[in-house]
Amino acid sequence: MQIAIIGGGAAGFFAAINCAEANPDCRVTIFERGKSVLEKVRISGGGRCNVTHACFDARALVQYYPRGQRELLGPFMQFGPAETIAWFERRGVVLKTEADGRMFPVTDDSQTIVSCLQKAAQQAGVQVLTSSRVEHIASAPDGAWQLKVAGDERQRIFQKIMIATGSNPAIWQSLREMGHSIVEPAPSLFTFNTKDTRLRDLAGVSVQDAVLRIPGTTLSANGPLLVTHWGLSGPGILRISAWGARQLQEMNYHFPLEINFTGGKKMPDIQEELLGFKTGQGKKTVAAHPFPGIPLRLWQHLVTAAGVPTERRWADLDKKLLQALAEQTGCAVFQIAGKSTFKEEFVTAGGVELKEINFKTFESRLQPNLFLAGEVLNIDAITGGFNFQAAWTGGWLAGRAMAEVRGEK
Repeated sequence: MQIAIIGGGAAGFFAAINCAEANPDCRVTIFERGKSVLEKVRISGGGRCNVTHACFDARALVQYYPRGQRELLGPFMQFGPAETIAWFERRGVVLKTEADGRMFPVTDDSQTIVSCLQKAAQQAGVQVLTSSRVEHIASAPDGAWQLKVAGDERQRIFQKIMIATGSNPAIWQSLREMGHSIVEPAPSLFTFNTKDTRLRDLAGVSVQDAVLRIPGTTLSANGPLLVTHWGLSGPGILRISAWGARQLQEMNYHFPLEINFTGGKKMPDIQEELLGFKTGQGKKTVAAHPFPGIPLRLWQHLVTAAGVPTERRWADLDKKLLQALAEQTGCAVFQIAGKSTFKEEFVTAGGVELKEINFKTFESRLQPNLFLAGEVLNIDAITGGFNFQAAWTGGWLAGRAMAEVRGEK
């Protein structure tokens, strides 16, 4: 049985290996348009490869997916993080869990994962063809598929194919021609650009627990916040960018962002705490004594923005200045004017409409013997190993389904 995998990334490799291992009679070929395979695996996690996340309850796990929550519940019950860890450990790769739940190889080197996958593919007899761009996909007799590879005049026929190309406009066009609906792509997991003077010269400063809200929408998130040379980043920003991928694209990435730097304390509580500083630390200067949890340098910028003179003491703050300081601390509004890619870990929302996929097998409901997994589907997650987990899960289920001879189980 000839099987083609289009795309040599995480989902494609995992499907190829698991298909070939489940049925040695399968002849599995990976077609990768680039010069090398598994590039995203290689660069992810700063070169360490964030393989998965230590979240072992499928119902909790799906909460990290802005798109694909309902559809991934069943697949994660079949093959989730625990199964991923066991799969790699059986092949000699031990993973470790960091404080935030992210899981990496103990070597802290993504090449460990790349080498493991390449070795497993080789041992299973998978053929890997690089610099092989699939230009066109067409149906062939008896439910088979015909692939046209750039620069190759041969007609290649396969009984089953899997598309694991990520966000690829040419492949999406082929899928449209097959009758599939494509949700137009929108960037996800990006950082926010702002030239607000309150953040000037603060690159590298972080707030451990900020609450973010985009007024006029239902979008909000909380978590660590990092000031960068171009604006704002950190887990809180990435969460709101993932959940707001569509809305923020419609706003052309120009919108107000309200930040509570106090970890979510309510305004009356912030005002009361500031009043306590006025009575309890009256002789100290405001700028030298920050609100708990706010780094000194950021606090000094917020104090200036509130109109408090540099040498003003707490005892000398009037009601108006206390109110202005409370607002800068608990509901400061920053004008966002653009986005930047988060490291090399570019993730796109969009892809094949999920109702057109059978998530027990990751086979198309419209085209038998056509399987899809990874980011070619309208599935994406926040950062933390979740996008890779969706790739491993889809690859495992699709691989095993492709290995079955029709009529057999």
